[in-house]
Amino acid sequence: MEDNLIQVTVIDRDGTESKLDVPTDINLSLMEILKASEYEILATCGGMALCATCHVEVVEGLDALPLASDQELDMLDTLPDADDQSRLACQLYLQNSNNGMKIKIKGALQ
Repeated sequence: MEDNLIQVTVIDRDGTESKLDVPTDINLSLMEILKASEYEILATCGGMALCATCHVEVVEGLDALPLASDQELDMLDTLPDADDQSRLACQLYLQNSNNGMKIKIKGALQ
């Protein structure tokens, strides 16, 4: 695999699991990458951590991510299905250390 290309497994809302090649040398959040890859991510607030419609569950690889900010944690606290593995995709910028991460899309569709 190229130096700046990692693979992330994405589980869609219907349980479909697929591998996504993600470049780490671009300045796009996981939310933007998922939208560009045609996953249904509402992203109402445009990535400002204000709506939680890009909520994902990190199934594998949570320990390789930076800690959530207070703003992200506050928004996750508003979700009834959020847990310790929940993150907002708009706040995640992936690096080479995130290779092999597995996420499940949980955010609202409307």
